[in-house]
Amino acid sequence: MPHLTTDDNVKLYYEQVGSGIPVVFVHEFAGDVRSYEIQMRYRCIAFNARGYPPSDVPEHGKSYSQERARDDIRAVLDALKIDKAHIVGLSMGGFAALHFGFTYPDRARSLVIAGCGYGAAPDKRAQFTAEAEAVAKQFEQVSMEKAAEAYALGPTRVQFQNKDPRGWQEFADQLAKHSAEGSARTMRGVQARRPSLFDLVDQMQTITAPTLIMTGDEDWPCLEPGLLMKRTIPTAALVVMPNAGHTINLEDPVAFNAHIADFFHTVDVGAWRKRDPRAVVSTILGR
Repeated sequence: MPHLTTDDNVKLYYEQVGSGIPVVFVHEFAGDVRSYEIQMRYRCIAFNARGYPPSDVPEHGKSYSQERARDDIRAVLDALKIDKAHIVGLSMGGFAALHFGFTYPDRARSLVIAGCGYGAAPDKRAQFTAEAEAVAKQFEQVSMEKAAEAYALGPTRVQFQNKDPRGWQEFADQLAKHSAEGSARTMRGVQARRPSLFDLVDQMQTITAPTLIMTGDEDWPCLEPGLLMKRTIPTAALVVMPNAGHTINLEDPVAFNAHIADFFHTVDVGAWRKRDPRAVVSTILGR
């Protein structure tokens, strides 16, 4: 199985298919490289984050952070000798893609930031931190199978179960096989400690890569953060998928693939533009 080694000596499992302009997919907390099987139709690279076998599961908590998740994308590009790529991230991967965009602007051909916003609302920070710690303890104290079953039935995941019971069951079964230790360390080190999007406005304003924000209209924690990113990132467009929850690439892969394919084409032919400043004024009807 192919692995690459990051600059802090962690081995990451990855898969690469196709040819042409590269796309790197960054998975969500409850997913892994298999989450993007339906999207692997370009020159695509998907990798398992640290903590997700067959990638390494480092023992030390300091090996897990938002900064490290961001830098692991760079490590993938460096190891595969890719100068720049379209970066697609969902949820935890969306946060990593966002941070990658304003930290390494010369390495991103474009950004797709999907399902990004959990725990970002200022009035939900304490609640999210407490829930993240409770979930981490569940992974450690009960079987991974039982903890995964509860996690897969969260309020923004039942939409997937209702639309596609077989697909949802496959997703839940894959989650149940994840490393309990890696999941707990990732929940504490990456999820619970990452900064709120509302504290990153200045950094988001510096993003120059074409950006597509995507969210389901029933992915409640991500709706307002999605609007925030649309308003703040000068190159951003926003797609809200109807009657959809969190795992939009699995819930509605046809629509998800169509949106990102159109986006990549527009970027690759040089037709994606920054927002016209005249569209951002305080008046409602104009002069």
